[in-house]
Amino acid sequence: MKQGNVMKSYRKELWFNIAARRALVNITSQVEACLRESGIREGLCLVNAMHITASVFINDDEPGLHQDYEQWLEAIAPHEPISRYRHNRTGEDNGDAHLKRQIMGREVVVAVTGGVLDFGPWEQIFYGEFDGGRRKRVLVKIIGE
Repeated sequence: MKQGNVMKSYRKELWFNIAARRALVNITSQVEACLRESGIREGLCLVNAMHITASVFINDDEPGLHQDYEQWLEAIAPHEPISRYRHNRTGEDNGDAHLKRQIMGREVVVAVTGGVLDFGPWEQIFYGEFDGGRRKRVLVKIIGE
């Protein structure tokens, strides 16, 4: 870092309460709003799901792809029968949601350049909900100058 520049840190929680069991939500505009609020022009932006049955990932905002994700995830870790998951023996019914989160990931880090998220073509940030019906949060942490 150049002499005289001061490293800044910004933190904000985004809250979601998705009524459906599963959903993919484009949160790019909310993260961009955090970046503007932070005043940081050069640095890194971390976005992570703070719940073990939710995900944050980057991909294209294309409805066919979202349907493909739904079918693919359900084929890999189907919700039913819930008896197939040892985790559900605790009285839960979300064993599949834990596996789906593991596949889709916990977090993303995006470079900040010139005060904007430095994306490749078509990239957007998504919140993936795999066990909806209650409040969950996503952390946005931005560091830089």
